[in-house]
Amino acid sequence: MLGSPTNCGPMTDPADDLTEDAFLGGQLRLRQLRSGHRAGHDAMLLAAATSAGSGDRVADLGAGVGAAGLAVARRVAGIDLVLVEIDPALAALARANAAANAIAAEVVVLDVEAGAAAFAAAGLVPDSFDAVLMNPPFNDPARHRISPDSARSVAHVATATTLSGWVHAARRLLKPRAVLTAIWRADGIADVLTALDHGFGSLEILPVHGDARAPANRILLRAIKGGRGPTQIHAGLMLNNEAGMPNKGVQDILAGKASLPLARA
Repeated sequence: MLGSPTNCGPMTDPADDLTEDAFLGGQLRLRQLRSGHRAGHDAMLLAAATSAGSGDRVADLGAGVGAAGLAVARRVAGIDLVLVEIDPALAALARANAAANAIAAEVVVLDVEAGAAAFAAAGLVPDSFDAVLMNPPFNDPARHRISPDSARSVAHVATATTLSGWVHAARRLLKPRAVLTAIWRADGIADVLTALDHGFGSLEILPVHGDARAPANRILLRAIKGGRGPTQIHAGLMLNNEAGMPNKGVQDILAGKASLPLARA
């Protein structure tokens, strides 16, 4: 499944109800809550689609325990990474995970939909980032049962303003011609195109299929602030082949041995 941790089983810490999970073939180890929002394939695919170079300032919006942003930093040495997370408990885990993996990262506790003044007060000023990646809450409350766990609900369920608010925050942070990378549910592609219509262009879409025989259930997106190029749709990424077996190329991506075409400079 797209949302499950990868590469090894969890090692449970009964004292604080945490698990430690290996990502990128063991190159990255993350502690996260056993219940609630958990990092998995979505975060690793988002990281593998993110374009960044050494010296770039990179923001991971809605970072959770830091999975996607830290995975980018593991692939691209020397980035100036900022992890933005609304939940103080998850932000604390992200800070600890960065330290445990010897990755320099600033962790900011902040609502992505907060105004420009709140961002500036946190040191996140306009036009200052070379790359933004984000995995917003994207489940449709009309189609998905809302969890009684408030933290899990915030992490998974979109509101009417979620996508537009997050895209607006990314647009404000990015330098001109800088790149936004995001993951969203495939049946919400029309909403994505609408949200990106103001301020972004040169859009590239990579459909992600859990099963080669089924429609895409995720889309990965690359958009350039101020871009004017046409929209491109890449060939679909199949996590499993028609026999239901894991795709070798995807396994290499999840193991940190390869990146996705959206990640080019």
